[in-house]
Amino acid sequence: MFNKCYNIVFIGLFCATILSVSAQQEPLYTQYMYNIGSFNPAYVGTVESAELSALYRAQWIDIPGAPRNLRFGANLPMDNEKMGVGFNVISDALGPSTQTYFDVSYSYQINLSAASWLSFGLDVGGSILNLDYSKGTFENPGEPLIGGQDFNQFYPVAGAGMFAYGEQWYAGLSIPNFLTLGIYEEELEAVVDNNLQFNFITGYVFEISDRSKFKPAVLLNVLPGAPVNVNLSANFLFLDAVTLGANYRIDNSISGVFGIQVSNGMFLGYSYDYNTNGLGEFNNGSHEAILKFYLGRGDSSSSNSRNRNKKLKGKPKQIDSPRFF
Repeated sequence: MFNKCYNIVFIGLFCATILSVSAQQEPLYTQYMYNIGSFNPAYVGTVESAELSALYRAQWIDIPGAPRNLRFGANLPMDNEKMGVGFNVISDALGPSTQTYFDVSYSYQINLSAASWLSFGLDVGGSILNLDYSKGTFENPGEPLIGGQDFNQFYPVAGAGMFAYGEQWYAGLSIPNFLTLGIYEEELEAVVDNNLQFNFITGYVFEISDRSKFKPAVLLNVLPGAPVNVNLSANFLFLDAVTLGANYRIDNSISGVFGIQVSNGMFLGYSYDYNTNGLGEFNNGSHEAILKFYLGRGDSSSSNSRNRNKKLKGKPKQIDSPRFF
């Protein structure tokens, strides 16, 4: 019985690999509020100071071939406080496949009012997909999906997004990839749909006290022909240093989230997911860790300079000590 269930799980993993090509990239991070730049290019120029981040996600522990994700990204605002650039490098391993994704982003923002802004962003890049059928033992090796030769191909990626925000709120809409051409192999065309994916995110920061805040957030992933992926989160920030919260991915998982502002320029976050669907009995959850560096925050002279500039330009940037979105 277990082997049969495992085969079903593995086939599901494999199909998810193929589908991810046409919908790259779907943000499945639990700590998505700290990774907005990975799926919305309009975000990269809205940050107060340059950010570098590294994230590792190990999904569905104890299931062989389950997803493993490693991401490195940067958000780099320009001095004119209107433009920004960013980049992402993401490595995914799933079953017999490995996928390397990379992109470069550009954003430009305008004032909507004295305390709100709207940013537009574009990104271009590519994805390299490799399928190695020697990784795994198959009960029916003659199946069309698993009986072919090793597969290696490059796919161009081009996406766009919008991101509106004020001092305590934000909302964003993005399309990760317009070039949803899918896989051209005859055996695989039947399982790849030429659909655009839409990502919508919104959140608000409620100030409980001078050093305590509450931030609910919602992330929706919409792919025509598939169920809407709904992510709900509720995080609390205590003493401007410690984050505690919970996430709920509807019909999928619940998560606990912990974060600590190690210093003015470094943040460390961790989350644990438990599957609430039928997959939960076959794995021991998912782990995710993120490390973020805020360049320039430790420099008091730089901070003072930015504060003077903010007074002169009348632009108090988003909550940034620490950055909560």
